Amino acid sequence: MAKAKPNLRVASDRLNTPTDLNPEDVKKIAEGLTVLLSDLFALYVKTKNFHWHVSGPNFRDYHLLLDEQSQQIFAIIDAVGERARKIGGTTLRSLGQASQLARVADNDADYVSPLDMLKELRDDNKTLTANMRELHGITDDAKDVSTTSLLEEWIDQSEERTWFLYEATRDASQGGH
Repeated sequence: MAKAKPNLRVASDRLNTPTDLNPEDVKKIAEGLTVLLSDLFALYVKTKNFHWHVSGPNFRDYHLLLDEQSQQIFAIIDAVGERARKIGGTTLRSLGQASQLARVADNDADYVSPLDMLKELRDDNKTLTANMRELHGITDDAKDVSTTSLLEEWIDQSEERTWFLYEATRDASQGGH
């Protein structure tokens, strides 16, 4: 049996997509997108984890909500990675790299109550929104209107997820029901 050849990394200069953006800005934006991509992978897996493990009297509603939210997060993932490449940067190369960069904490607990799941995801999405706003400032300063525009859409989606999770965690004594 032939020995497998190691995967050789291509020199990064061979991956430089032509762009009119400043090379230093490209580096900052691509790094920011890579961290965002790591966060999205972590949030996607956590949302699916809770989707698979939710239980209790509101099972159907929570199960469907978390499935919908995980699909929305998954739909963003490829666009984030491709955006980094479109401007001449590079992005994630492995799950290991993603786990090192992600700012979304894992939850490996054997059991998490449904309300605690929703509260944790609410807070994670709220933090994700703040992190995207920070990256938005960088892309706006660099006049990278395409990434800025995409971030505005993703921020809106993250705010909506936060809102839905917030409302789902309120009880009748807090008003609104």
